[in-house]
Amino acid sequence: MKLPAYPRYKPSGVAWLGDVPEHWEAKRLKYSASINDEALPETTDPAFEMSYVDISCVDAIRGIGTVEDMVFEVAPSRARRVVRDGDTIVSTVRTYLRAIAPVRGPATGTIVSTGFAVVRPRRLSPTFMSYALREAGFVEAIVARSVGVSYPAVNASEIGALPIPLPTVDEQRAIADFLDRATAKIDTLVAKKRTLIERLQEKRTALISRTVTRGLPPAAARAAGLDPHPRLRPSGTAWIGDVPEHWDVEKIKYVAKVESGHTPARSVEEYWANCTIPWVSLNDSGFLREHDYISDTFYQISELGIANSSARLLPPQAVVFSRDATVGLCAITTKPMAVSQHFVAYLCGPRIIPEYLLLSLKAMRQHLEGLSLGATISTIGMADVRSLVCPLPPIPEQREVIAFLDRETAKLDALAAKVETAIERLQEYRTALITAAVTGKVDVRRAVA
Repeated sequence: MKLPAYPRYKPSGVAWLGDVPEHWEAKRLKYSASINDEALPETTDPAFEMSYVDISCVDAIRGIGTVEDMVFEVAPSRARRVVRDGDTIVSTVRTYLRAIAPVRGPATGTIVSTGFAVVRPRRLSPTFMSYALREAGFVEAIVARSVGVSYPAVNASEIGALPIPLPTVDEQRAIADFLDRATAKIDTLVAKKRTLIERLQEKRTALISRTVTRGLPPAAARAAGLDPHPRLRPSGTAWIGDVPEHWDVEKIKYVAKVESGHTPARSVEEYWANCTIPWVSLNDSGFLREHDYISDTFYQISELGIANSSARLLPPQAVVFSRDATVGLCAITTKPMAVSQHFVAYLCGPRIIPEYLLLSLKAMRQHLEGLSLGATISTIGMADVRSLVCPLPPIPEQREVIAFLDRETAKLDALAAKVETAIERLQEYRTALITAAVTGKVDVRRAVA
């Protein structure tokens, strides 16, 4: 539906707002809302139960996600801001994350971090205000006023000094109703596309698992000159199941040397300053989730750091594997690297190709979850690492499996990338629609009549 513009406009005097409808105003937020009205005092009952919202709990599109239940006695010192229904929370730290979200029907005892400014409407429709505070120009104005390189922050008072557009209250409600409906439709489409991506990822995982443990599908096996229907035998390992009769099943440590990692002393600047040796750590987890090869790392260390720790410089083609936090993240190194104590590295011998070991580790993800210990941070011990088993076809067959999975997973990844692009466009449209409605570039009153 093409939305009309308003009949007449006037300059708002605010660069990111531009012209606004003639009967609108633009005033500083603090004249229509209050900020940080309530906080828990230090005298709060230690047994007070809260649902805590930190910066990491808020998504720029989906709003408040998970919350953490805790009691005041063990809560972090930043768990202090009290929120009410109709408030909007605006992150004042790491503002580039754009962690801004409406508070709608919060659970009793919902408390947010002092890293948020809690904005409470006084002469505003709460829902309109929440959209106005998420409008692209307003958000960019917050980011532009943030100070600091690694941890940019802005004072809550500066947020209050920023102007927002002010239609009449009836018009605010109409805009809010329109955006609620329109964004709900967009969000439903995005959710369906995310479900499709999850299914593609599940199919990818199942394909890897099936091929690594059973071999190539009949047509692909026939094309590679292999038996399309090999006889199977029990592997003796639950997660693997039956394997082709001519395959071996071995503990990984017998076909690849296991190297543990270490962290040089953080207090010694020479180990960490002006360094060139890549050092794989949990800070690289996001990269490892998405890539099979790793060339650069978040941290680098020096030769002196290597010499003064039990870390070792590993050759290229080492398979690094996380055993803490998210267990089982893995990739193949493309250059000499070292790893932290949260990782092990496998140096493949003549009986296993690094890419095949990588696929085997990906295939055992569910098995690894069963081995993981720890209530808050998962980990598997070195004894379990050394007990890990993988199926082992002959080297020529490993190459065929690798080539087949490269082709087939690339097709699935291309489909997932197209869906991701569609999601990005929907989210861009969502942002643009909020901006257009909140700043009066389109007149939505008839759309909700």
